[in-house]
Amino acid sequence: MREIVDRLQSRGAESLSDEELLSVILAESLTDERAPGLAAELLTEVDGSLMRLMDRDVARLRMVGGLGRLRALRLKAVRECGRRVAASSADHRDVVASSEDVVRIMEPQLAELQYEECWALYLSSSGRVLERMRISQGGIQATVVDCRLVIKRALELLAVQIVLVHNHPSGSSAPSEEDRRLTSRVADAARLFDIRLLDHVVIARGNHYSFRGQGLIG
Repeated sequence: MREIVDRLQSRGAESLSDEELLSVILAESLTDERAPGLAAELLTEVDGSLMRLMDRDVARLRMVGGLGRLRALRLKAVRECGRRVAASSADHRDVVASSEDVVRIMEPQLAELQYEECWALYLSSSGRVLERMRISQGGIQATVVDCRLVIKRALELLAVQIVLVHNHPSGSSAPSEEDRRLTSRVADAARLFDIRLLDHVVIARGNHYSFRGQGLIG
């Protein structure tokens, strides 16, 4: 274990293998020689996939080789730290020209969540992102959006375009009837103030649905 830590310190984390990185996370001390074996066993359980490992819940992680509750929780904390870092790296100065731009900005924030969140991107006339704002957070089935709050913030920012974006934890990006009604309500409310609803993008793991791309928003 000490050899791994020495290499981490001298050469950086990028010099370590997946198994060695896991060993560092799991180790209780510099002399914890059990950590490399635990790391190897964990990766064997998931065919070497760090993503599959981090996606496992705490109860399943604890069952592997006597990992224990604290180490399992530590792995989940590392996974969440990574998600938040990826989400915060999306620069608010990005320009939205397509649904792919929306996915690039928001997928790190939304794709791995186990519940629905709905966000609004407020844009200038050139498509520059003025602000990202979470406008609702809900259960796995649905989320409730207050159209008045969406439009109020657009007026405060002098935004002329809005993009709605939310996630589907189910893995299917196909919009529900509630999604369609929400799109219509926000588009109608925005139009009263000469604000354009540019798109509504539904993000699921590995895929997305664009209302504009499907011709449902003019």
